[in-house]
Amino acid sequence: MQSVATESHSEQLWNRRYDENVGEVNRLLDTLGEARPDMQVPYVDPIHDVDECRIISLYSNVGTADESGFITAGDPQASTRLLGVHWQLGLRPSYVMPWNVHPWFTPGEPNGRLTAPQIEAGLRPLVKLLALVPRASALVAHGTEAHRLADQLAKAQSHTLYKRGFGIYKVKSPGGRSFAGSPERQEQWLLEIAKAYAESMTRCGVPVKGR
Repeated sequence: MQSVATESHSEQLWNRRYDENVGEVNRLLDTLGEARPDMQVPYVDPIHDVDECRIISLYSNVGTADESGFITAGDPQASTRLLGVHWQLGLRPSYVMPWNVHPWFTPGEPNGRLTAPQIEAGLRPLVKLLALVPRASALVAHGTEAHRLADQLAKAQSHTLYKRGFGIYKVKSPGGRSFAGSPERQEQWLLEIAKAYAESMTRCGVPVKGR
């Protein structure tokens, strides 16, 4: 008797990318892709949640797009490090919304160091994302490009961010060459990342594990 084929976990996630909890965000990403049909735009994984989102994780998306088709923190090591930080703090994925500084990738090619125009092009999409996650009141910017876009956001949306009690935190990218260093330095960088997320959680009213 022939067994019935079942969807893999990755296929299940892909088929749920328009679920109610992330559909609005992924349709926004669709519009960004339609505006540049020669480019690839990764989606937000359905483990995240528009209504529950309190913190935006902004990634300096230098390198290649993940094969999953979803936004990640970077290479597998970066994702593992960041998941470890979130687990230690008790930060659930539904409270976090991942986003890329420059939402677009050239298919089959890695993004190099993002240029000023590429970073600037990411401002309007980020502002649109903020409108979709009204309960978010913190942004953690990972890496130099994310720091620069966060500065542009603070300047362009200062009144809106003030009304929302919005906080911006700048930390290292958790992977790639930017995280290259001795074990001691890497540990210090992880502590700084954890501190930024813990402060973001406190700002947003999300309890931090063990506190």
